[in-house]
Amino acid sequence: EVTLVESGGGLVQAGGSLRLSCIASGFTEDDYAISWFRQAPGKEREGLSCITSAGRPSYTDSAKGRFTISSDNAKNMVYLQIDNLKPEDTAVYYCNTIPLGPWGAGTQVTVSS
Repeated sequence: EVTLVESGGGLVQAGGSLRLSCIASGFTEDDYAISWFRQAPGKEREGLSCITSAGRPSYTDSAKGRFTISSDNAKNMVYLQIDNLKPEDTAVYYCNTIPLGPWGAGTQVTVSS
């Protein structure tokens, strides 16, 4: 069973940066993909970025420019760097496999103006 745990969120001022972490375990196949999502208060969950087990990244339009996804396969970690944070980035951030599995608790990011 694949398990994913997010961490790294917090309260940050606008213009700051955060690096979110997702530790993944339980994969039985060598070929997989992990994506980052977020859900802001009162809004639907939206996809941000995805990275394959081969390290190939992709971004939705919402994440192009300020978001960088990376991975460290030796540590079973996937990261999401967010730069120049804005108040509208306030959300709970989740990682999940593609295809989607169960959702974890996520990590809260709050950006103050």
